[in-house]
Formats: sequence, C-alpha cells, structure tokens
Amino acid sequence: MNRADHDHQREERRARRKSVDVVTEVTDVITGLTMGQIGNLSGTGMLLIGPMAPRSEAIYQLRLPLTDTSGSSHHIEVGVQEQWHEHAASADQFWAGYRIIAITEESEVKLQAWLALPA
Repeated sequence: MNRADHDHQREERRARRKSVDVVTEVTDVITGLTMGQIGNLSGTGMLLIGPMAPRSEAIYQLRLPLTDTSGSSHHIEVGVQEQWHEHAASADQFWAGYRIIAITEESEVKLQAWLALPA
C-alpha cells in the first residue's frame, strides 16, 4: 500500500483512536504467540507494532489487556482483519492496521469503558 492510500484510509476512519501510553502486548488466541504492541485503539480498529508482517487481509482472534484507572488489567478478545501493513522505522518492526470484525458484548462494554477514560 502506498502512502497516499494509507493517508486516505486514515481519513475514512469512523471512530477516534486512543493512543496507548504503556506497553500493551497483544496475543494471538489461536497460536498463543505475541502479535505485537498496541499503538492505538478504537471501537472499530487498532494499530499494532510487531516483529512480523501479518498476512494481507488475514483474520486473527486477539486477546488484549486494557488497564483501568485503578491499574487493574481486564482482557478482551476481538476478531480482527488486517487492513494494511508496512515497515516501521526499525527494520525488524512492522506497523499493521486492523479492523475489528467480531467482539462479544462483554468485551465491547469493557472496550467502551476503556475508551471513555481520560487520555
């Protein structure tokens, strides 16, 4: 994907993304492997920074921890589909954008509560 397409994709986002200030590792539920760390997250998608490029348009089931104001971590699981990926500044890292395609009602409530917290 070229930069113009990537910028256009950013303009099409429907939900505001919230940056994650702490290291938040995301796990592939099927393989148990770490997919990367969350760069930002919204109710409809996320940016991950990871050591491997995902497969184009692949679907993954991911588990991610969300920390509340008391410091407690709550895990949610989401089904996502890869939308784009590119090399990050570091040669051994990739940025990848995912669209959330499946989430349980319980996880949705936890995600929305986390998104509502002050940045």
